[in-house]
Amino acid sequence: MSFKTSLICKIGGKDDNQDYADYVILKKKHAACWVVADGLGGHRGGETAARTAVKVILKSFRKNPECSVEAINQHLNAAQGEIVRLQKEIPGLSRMRTTVVMMVSDFEHVLWAHVGDSRLYRLQDGKIDFQTKDHSLPQAMASEGEIRPEQVRTHRERNVLLRTMGQSEIFRPQVYKEKQLLTEGNAFLLCTDGFWEHVLEAEMEMDYAKTKTPGKWLRKMEKRLIGKEKRDFDNYTAMGIYFRSKAPGGDFSHKVTRRCL
Repeated sequence: MSFKTSLICKIGGKDDNQDYADYVILKKKHAACWVVADGLGGHRGGETAARTAVKVILKSFRKNPECSVEAINQHLNAAQGEIVRLQKEIPGLSRMRTTVVMMVSDFEHVLWAHVGDSRLYRLQDGKIDFQTKDHSLPQAMASEGEIRPEQVRTHRERNVLLRTMGQSEIFRPQVYKEKQLLTEGNAFLLCTDGFWEHVLEAEMEMDYAKTKTPGKWLRKMEKRLIGKEKRDFDNYTAMGIYFRSKAPGGDFSHKVTRRCL
């Protein structure tokens, strides 16, 4: 049982990149963790919040690589604590926040969590059978039936987030309570809003059907995004993860890239 992961993390049309993403695969311990974050709060603050969240979560995971709700909460709370500490110690970072979406695995199951509007999609047999729901005002409106779900992407208040990491008063990540059994052909997409805003779910499925590796899948979707975007488009980050019960030769857990540009 193995994973193959590819990552794109690009500056887009902005002057700086406030997205950050990374992952770790501990093959000997049959454990893996993937994290994507999208920082908020200005140039230095957003970048620092996203980078801090990812690095602290992965550091915590290395110490406790369990696939459990308790472990995920431990990792998220560690990151939240460090961001709040930096907010208090460095005045210029007092307003920084970040979204987070993460997934852990014991190579038989997966478990995920998120806060904000960075998303996780799960595909089975080439079709999306699960996606996270944003912690945003338009998503809340869609859940109440006030707008259609497809209107979330284009709503004028789409950037109004109801939950983020770095809110010192109430930190309310959504941790999915039941481990999900991995099956042959599972694929996962973790991405920031700068990515999913311009790549529709049907397009994710179409591009998946035309490719055999996560790297090619991401490149096809990125081509769509760039074709739709204007000059000032947002940072965008996406992580594609393929699970196979039997690796087709070589190391199927190979990192293609993790560098944010």
